[in-house]
Amino acid sequence: MTLWSWSGFFGYLFNPFIIGGVFTTIWLTVVSLTAGLILGFALALMRRSPFRSAKILAKTYIWLFRGTPLLVQLIAIYTALPQFGIRFTVVEAALIGLALNEAAYLAEIIRAGIEAVPEGQARAARALGMTERQIMRHIVMPQAFKVIIPPLGNSVNGLLKTTSVTSVISMEELLRRTQVLIQERFMVLELFAVAAIYYLLLTTLWDFFQNHIEKRFGQATNSRLSITEKR
Repeated sequence: MTLWSWSGFFGYLFNPFIIGGVFTTIWLTVVSLTAGLILGFALALMRRSPFRSAKILAKTYIWLFRGTPLLVQLIAIYTALPQFGIRFTVVEAALIGLALNEAAYLAEIIRAGIEAVPEGQARAARALGMTERQIMRHIVMPQAFKVIIPPLGNSVNGLLKTTSVTSVISMEELLRRTQVLIQERFMVLELFAVAAIYYLLLTTLWDFFQNHIEKRFGQATNSRLSITEKR
């Protein structure tokens, strides 16, 4: 009895059904990350709000979504909410679950980046007559990005793999399509190896892209500092 089939492995390595799952994993990551960033930024601002109710609401949200597994959150969104008359398709439930979960982690990353900027710079900008929006856009966020980018890049890397959890609600991303083929062909090792290779390829490509962003942003920051020192 053969435990491994090289022909089966190479046969599914470029299988259109599997590749379709790879593209689903990519756009699922991009869309949920974008939504998570928007919500996470709002939560980070709420954490720093002078209004106590906004702080409590943001802290409660972050505590809830960071303290419970994504798997439980997805099942609740897809199977529990319909009992209250709120129904989502598989795609909608997957995107909402990933975005809500990711926002809780991104909120803390963004907040840490903002708080890393010395408060004295904001006070000086206010003294010059700049509005809070101008201060955030032109003073705080350009410097905060340097702190935010590394952990944000790691979040993208993790999210690429975390999308596999959506397979529990039958979202046809890479892992789910791999499982479907396993049920049909019974090539467990070969197909899981193919899936692992694609996940490794996606995360490796992102690592190269992340390193490029970090180096470029660092060079831009150093250039601005040099110009400031000359002045």
